[in-house]
Amino acid sequence: MAESISAAPVAASIPTSADIARAEKFVRERILLDGEQPDVALAPGSVRRRALDEALAELRADPRARGPSTAWRREFSLLLGLERLLSEDEPKLADGTVLSAHQVDALSGTLTALLAAAQIATPNGNGRASASASPELLASADILGPGELAEDSPLESAPASAAADSVSASRRVAPGAGLLEREQEQEPVEEDDDIADDEREQEDIGEDEDLGADDALDEDDDLGASLRSATEQDRAVDDLDENGLDAQLADGDEPPEEAGLEGDVEDEPRDWVDEGEAEEESLAEQPEDPNADKRFWFEHATGAGKTVAALGFVEGSQTGGVLILTHRRNLVDQFHGELRDRGYAKRISRALLKGEDSDKGPVTVETYQWFVRNAGAISSAYTIVVCDEAHTALGEKTSAAIRAWTGPIFIGMTATGALIARHVTDLFPTQTSRFDLALAARRGVIAPLRCVRISPGVGVRTIAKVPLRRGEVDTEFDQDELAKLLDQQPFNIAAANLYKTRFNGVPGVVYAAGVRHAYNLAQAFRAEGIKAQAVSGETPKRQLAEILARYERGEIDVLINAQLLAEGWNSPRATACVHLAPTASKRIYQQRVGRVTRRHPGKEAGLVVDFVHPATKNDDPVVTLHSLLDRDVYRGGAIVVGPVRRGRGRRMRVERRVLPVCAEEERRFAVFERELWRIAVEHLDYGEQHVWAALAGARVAASGWRRARAMLHFDRTGELKSRFLITAVQRNKNAQLRLRALSEIPSLRDPDAFDTAIDIIGGWPRDERREGTKILLRALVERRIGRRDQANAWIWRLAGYTREVHEEYAVQRWPETKRLLGLLVNSSGGAHARNARRLIHAARQQDRRLAAALLAAALAHTPEAEEALRGARTRMARKPPALARELLRNFPKRRTRGARRRRKEDAEPAEATGPPAEIDGAVAEANGAAAEVAPGEQQDGATPSRSKAPAEGADGEVAEAPSDAVLSEALASRPPAVEDGTDLEPGADEQLQRSVQEALDHASE
Repeated sequence: MAESISAAPVAASIPTSADIARAEKFVRERILLDGEQPDVALAPGSVRRRALDEALAELRADPRARGPSTAWRREFSLLLGLERLLSEDEPKLADGTVLSAHQVDALSGTLTALLAAAQIATPNGNGRASASASPELLASADILGPGELAEDSPLESAPASAAADSVSASRRVAPGAGLLEREQEQEPVEEDDDIADDEREQEDIGEDEDLGADDALDEDDDLGASLRSATEQDRAVDDLDENGLDAQLADGDEPPEEAGLEGDVEDEPRDWVDEGEAEEESLAEQPEDPNADKRFWFEHATGAGKTVAALGFVEGSQTGGVLILTHRRNLVDQFHGELRDRGYAKRISRALLKGEDSDKGPVTVETYQWFVRNAGAISSAYTIVVCDEAHTALGEKTSAAIRAWTGPIFIGMTATGALIARHVTDLFPTQTSRFDLALAARRGVIAPLRCVRISPGVGVRTIAKVPLRRGEVDTEFDQDELAKLLDQQPFNIAAANLYKTRFNGVPGVVYAAGVRHAYNLAQAFRAEGIKAQAVSGETPKRQLAEILARYERGEIDVLINAQLLAEGWNSPRATACVHLAPTASKRIYQQRVGRVTRRHPGKEAGLVVDFVHPATKNDDPVVTLHSLLDRDVYRGGAIVVGPVRRGRGRRMRVERRVLPVCAEEERRFAVFERELWRIAVEHLDYGEQHVWAALAGARVAASGWRRARAMLHFDRTGELKSRFLITAVQRNKNAQLRLRALSEIPSLRDPDAFDTAIDIIGGWPRDERREGTKILLRALVERRIGRRDQANAWIWRLAGYTREVHEEYAVQRWPETKRLLGLLVNSSGGAHARNARRLIHAARQQDRRLAAALLAAALAHTPEAEEALRGARTRMARKPPALARELLRNFPKRRTRGARRRRKEDAEPAEATGPPAEIDGAVAEANGAAAEVAPGEQQDGATPSRSKAPAEGADGEVAEAPSDAVLSEALASRPPAVEDGTDLEPGADEQLQRSVQEALDHASE
């Protein structure tokens, strides 16, 4: 065939319409499309011109030929068919099904890659690359390189260089193809385990029946007269395709290393001069995968229509055979059903083996196991091989068989190509389209996804202790240990009760930890009155089909399985996906979630239930929907991905509060900045609770003060309230809120917080410092805070902040005060100490109020004078509340305007000194606020009917405050995990302080 093609004359002139019509009738494909000009579309050197010339050459060589050769079909059938299909305004299948945009992208991406490879292959004088008729010969030329060919080689240097450029250009198209060699060097060779043992047994039974039927069938009715023995030229192509390695695979032996492929070239006629060092260098430079440029793949989300996209390739190949490979026998039946429904029933064919050929475009659906067993004996009529669930073809035997068959074009399709450790691009280097789960949901191709997290029981919280086992393509929990942990009767009963309470009547699929656990769960579900049924690989095939049919009819609401229904089962009715058995594999998790992504009448969204703590981060070993999609925030019941349709068929309540779940510190802080007043603080860890309290104290506005306090109702130790109030005193921009926070600090009865507050007000402006001192002195009068020596020190520190007030009072009461204080200030050394003692002696002669004012106004400069004043002050402070009361009386009273103003000021001291001693008061008021909006609030999370306008802060900006709904939900939450009396680890307190300070500094920036 290669000789006849190479002998074809060069057609430099414009072909006639008769030649075009004769060629199109021969190849049964459009070469010149509607509206195209022959001189443009069929210009010399173009791909379609080459296809036309080669078809005419074959007709001249054999006028009685009934169809194009295998070589022509492999090179041009799919390419011309995709051009014809994509030239339509709305590409459609045989039954009129219009392909969606992402399905067209998969076809157009493949067409682009094929055109690039075909155009780079520079034609010889006959308009075709000399190696086109023999892909194996082209691969050999690429292995050697253009500079190593002998002058008398059948391959000219120019086409050899073009062949090398073709392969290298294809490598450039492939994203990540350059990682192939490095990944193969780093990763150990692992055993092939494409499907589970139980399904492999079912596969063997099915294969025996199929092979027996194949032996008894001499002719295929679907193929009719087109089924014939391969010509001598096609047999030569078969001999090149099915080499010694394929024969070994057919015998069931282990595939040799990639070097075995290179060694087989020794048995073929050489196209180069045998020179010692040159030969060794050429062999050392041989690529590991010479046929990688003919293998493509696309990623489409589960439920987005991968099967329909695969049928687009069937529509595009009218004469070339299509072999569809899948990993389970039940998927073979599903593909046959799709082919019949879409109008391709007449093209369905049994498996064609070596020596059988057809140019009617036969379509065969088989399993990977059949493909491995028959490697080397499969007919060359198949020009396209579609690999369904391409991630299951990464096993050693399957991938070796795919690499060894260099004739057809391989197209892999999967929904999880980027989620597994051994990437799909290892076997399929060129990615032609990507339409992942998030993009499919946003465009409305699949159903939106909601997520609910449910904390597991106390006995199940040790999931982190279950060991991880590395599999062939990813990592997963040890299933035996997981089953021992989860398969407990109380847990099963609780799960069944939970499903009945929250999801009763919602059709769903539950994933359990093993077959026994699935059947135990089904029994517990039925005991609760739920129509549930367990299925597994042990379920007979006929019974399994009946159970799935009953589920579709609505006779069963819940299907419980271990992993059987994670792949290969499609039910648009399935709405809830319950992960009772967690998984550490993102690939398995996405396959599970894909069962509820298909759209269905009355199905507003798919519901994913994760049994993890609500605050579980994305870096946790247990995969969740938020870690799969890399989301920042969890909000119970809300749509995680997909368009939000408010109030349209929603069946569950959406929480109003959120939790940060991203693992990166910067992203978590951004969530705190953005969602500060909606965060469920009680679910945060201890350190982040302090960070929230500090940020809330720095940013709270007057309108949200009580609500912010109520959000910390679960704080039993008072540490979070203290952090909130101290930060408000220190960093809040509203002066009135700073004083309000200062007035509530004494209610905590925390000596450390009180001491810190005294330090903070020392840096305030004079008027604010005076008001703050009055508040703290009044608190010392009304409450006992700390020890007596601490109270004594606090009183005199506060008196020092307002020294001018006490001096003014003392001077008014006793004029001699001015002289005594003047002597003290203007003296030094021993005279200064004597003047201090003289002032102390004079103070003893006065009443308690004046004496306290004199000592508060005194300022010592020397240690001796300071010691004398300290002793006098200590003696006077034997009753701290009395001393604080006397100092408090020295402050001037406010001037009032009218009786109304006077009544308001009379009530103000009580308000300042009488904040609720416990948080119960704020909680009660918050409950009242929540009760006011409850009647007008929608249950599904709609905006309350009444809302207050936000108040302006000191800087003029509108401060955001938590809503009443957020407050009421916070009040209904459970207390945190940190109990009273829990001690922090050594050094944890310092780390906590640093974390809070960094968060506050970041916020201020």
